[in-house]
Amino acid sequence: MDVDAQLEHPARSVADPRRFVLRRSVDVSGVSGTGDVAEGVEWSDGTVALRWRGKWATTVVWDYGLDALLAVHGHNGSTVVQWLDADRPA
Repeated sequence: MDVDAQLEHPARSVADPRRFVLRRSVDVSGVSGTGDVAEGVEWSDGTVALRWRGKWATTVVWDYGLDALLAVHGHNGSTVVQWLDADRPA
């Protein structure tokens, strides 16, 4: 299928991107600290882009979304997502 034919398909309805921070109450690794340790965006397809704050800042993309991110960095509830766009539904 050529690109022009693909563009003729109707666009699906998607949500807008949502901004958030990762808020950490306990630093189990001793590296990232506590408070707002990273900032991110959840894209319309569920993918998450995350930018760690601090001396060793890096950007990571989570193709499987927030569930995958929190499975690795949630530390059993020590890290939570705080949505920044308060006027938007969670």
